Amino acid sequence: MEREVLLEVKDLEVTFGERKKKFKAVKKVNFKIYKGETFGLVGESGSGKTTIGRAIMRIVPSAGGEILYKGDKINGKIPPALDRKVIKEIQMIFQDPQASLNERAKVDYIISEGLLNIEKGISEADRKARVEQALLDVGLLPEFSSRFPHEFSGGQRQRIGIARALIMNPEFIIADEPISALDVSIRAQVLNLLSDMQKKRQITYLFIAHDLSVMRFITDRIGVIHKGRIVEMGETEELITHGIHPYTRALLSAIPMPDPRHEREKKLLVYDPDMHDYSVEQPEWVEMRPDHFVLANRKEAEAWGNQGRS
Repeated sequence: MEREVLLEVKDLEVTFGERKKKFKAVKKVNFKIYKGETFGLVGESGSGKTTIGRAIMRIVPSAGGEILYKGDKINGKIPPALDRKVIKEIQMIFQDPQASLNERAKVDYIISEGLLNIEKGISEADRKARVEQALLDVGLLPEFSSRFPHEFSGGQRQRIGIARALIMNPEFIIADEPISALDVSIRAQVLNLLSDMQKKRQITYLFIAHDLSVMRFITDRIGVIHKGRIVEMGETEELITHGIHPYTRALLSAIPMPDPRHEREKKLLVYDPDMHDYSVEQPEWVEMRPDHFVLANRKEAEAWGNQGRS
């Protein structure tokens, strides 16, 4: 059965700066996200994964390519009606729960700010009821609405951020490293919460992280990104058990092992971009295994294929 594509990114490019100081942060990125799935973007800091999320949200402008949501182009100049639809249906959970909440506003206002902007005629009773429900949905008490963000722990603040996204009843949520600023003990709670919400509301996620062990827990498919370019893409378990690109293998080697003896004995791989010789033949997408794609030229694809068979 053909799956419904909710969001498609085609040849996306994002640049910062001008003229001589121009820096290309995202280079010809392509991927599709299907309705109801969690698609992960994984890579080290500075790889461009957050920039892609912000370009989809239209926080940063794209320099080239297209972002299609339900078939409509949403980057660049778009009609006001589509703009309102996108604001309502696409929400973002930010990395730092402290920096992303207005410290001077009460939780009641923080959570309902989006509603007030989109649903102009909303009654006060309806607004309050929806704020209460949003708090309950993320496991917080309704009376917390009269408090300020600094009165909460990091995990509670991140739940407020999630409630702010959920109150809009979105179809698509971009979760940008939503657990990296949290204590290890709280991380599983927030991941379980996101997973439960997906089942209840049929939400589609773009999940951004630098940690493949987290990705294994929550995503269906993963795109591995290095310096603004996706180098490998496949279903989560397939990619983690059969990582092919040297950069993916380096990320996989950094996953901590529960057994202390294995952890001591494991070999950390270091990725060197200079190992690629693209002077003669440029890399392109190669399907190395079913639905498992790698950015490689013919020589690399042959070598990596043999490596996997040996």
